[in-house]
Amino acid sequence: MELLDVRTPPEFNNAHVPGARLIPLDDLNVEAYLQHHEPGKPFYVLCQAGPRAAKAIERFERYGCFDGVLVEGGTQAWIDARLPVQRGQSNILPLMRQVQIVVGTLSAIGSVLALLVSRWFAVVPLFLGCGLLFAGVTGTCGMAILLARMPWNRSQSECFESCCTSERL
Repeated sequence: MELLDVRTPPEFNNAHVPGARLIPLDDLNVEAYLQHHEPGKPFYVLCQAGPRAAKAIERFERYGCFDGVLVEGGTQAWIDARLPVQRGQSNILPLMRQVQIVVGTLSAIGSVLALLVSRWFAVVPLFLGCGLLFAGVTGTCGMAILLARMPWNRSQSECFESCCTSERL
């Protein structure tokens, strides 16, 4: 059974399903993966809760590969079910906590500036609130996508180096 984890390296290092192979969604090269895939053999895809894994499966399906199976609820559901996980050492905060810190900080700064400097700064928390609404409705968080590409969220795992950069799977 092949299990692909499409989260960021720090998320994977924090906790992952034993035997899962890390291929961050941003680094997923479907064509390269399919060169090594046996057609008709299912592979399982997971992320933290499901949306990124669903996007990965959509990419495979655009290439005519319908062997991808979404692991419902992702790693979080696995942990909640008290199934075994491997934990590593990571000083990097989970991606969603990073999003919360950035959105909270920018909202607070925008609000204070709107009260003290100019009401036009109220656009900042308004924009961030709309972004959170969009993320909740669509399952796509632009801030998370941006933060996942930051240097501290990349190349933090030896598995990432060996699985993704050499073959760009």
